[in-house]
Amino acid sequence: MSNEYNLASSEFHSLITTSKKLFQSISKHLGVQTAYITRRGDDAMTVLSSYNEKEDIIPEGYSVAYGDTYCRLIIMNENNEMHKVNLAKDVITRELEVTSQLGVKGFLGVTLKDPTGGVFGTLCVMDKNEKVFSQEDIDYLHVMADVLSHILELDQTKFNLNYLSVPIIPITEGIACLSIQGIMDANRSEQMINKVLEHGASHGTDYFIIDLTGLLILDGKFPVAFSNLVQSLHLMGIETILTGITPTIAMHEKENDQLNHLPIVKVRNLESALKHIGFKLTETSIH
Repeated sequence: MSNEYNLASSEFHSLITTSKKLFQSISKHLGVQTAYITRRGDDAMTVLSSYNEKEDIIPEGYSVAYGDTYCRLIIMNENNEMHKVNLAKDVITRELEVTSQLGVKGFLGVTLKDPTGGVFGTLCVMDKNEKVFSQEDIDYLHVMADVLSHILELDQTKFNLNYLSVPIIPITEGIACLSIQGIMDANRSEQMINKVLEHGASHGTDYFIIDLTGLLILDGKFPVAFSNLVQSLHLMGIETILTGITPTIAMHEKENDQLNHLPIVKVRNLESALKHIGFKLTETSIH
């Protein structure tokens, strides 16, 4: 798997959500009881998402050492696929411990690629009964894997945008500015807190000026992450100065009084923030 594609399992929200919607159709189309997606780790294959029609054959989170998996055989195959009528009778798969553990027979699996073309994991189906898979069945599962590969790309794009959309601007020694834009969902909030605290610690920051001009408040809810960020900065000895309080935020604060309970200084703009710190902006003449 590509080193660049190093998201935690919890980051694959689109892949997991979409696969769950597809599994039932895949199961019905191929006439199998179970469908699942695995992710290849350094030394094991782990089930990210699964569907079990009757009994819980493959639970999510199920992990097997790479050398003992069907996935290894799929990935090593030049066609990126493997299909068995009966796993317990096949000369190779019958020796694997996982075969006796799962107690399944019919199996079909294909490689699931990441956006760079590297191996992400596998898309597999299995059944308690013997199952003969036609070339049409195999082609169908490859198509489903291609669809899920595009979903993987959406997850990585979202992850990268969230990570990059925390614009910290160093102003001068000990002073940095953060502009919060758009909607602060859970993923982006976590990235913001981690990046700001890391910057504060590594750069010896004394003041963080946070501008809220572009923050969108949905359903009247001010981001809890902002309160956590301010309190964490306070514990680190970093003073937070707040600018860009829009009419929407002001009306929200009038009703909820959240900002007044935080250790922050509220000013109108960047110039006022710098003045509070002790800096003054002066205009220079250009000759």
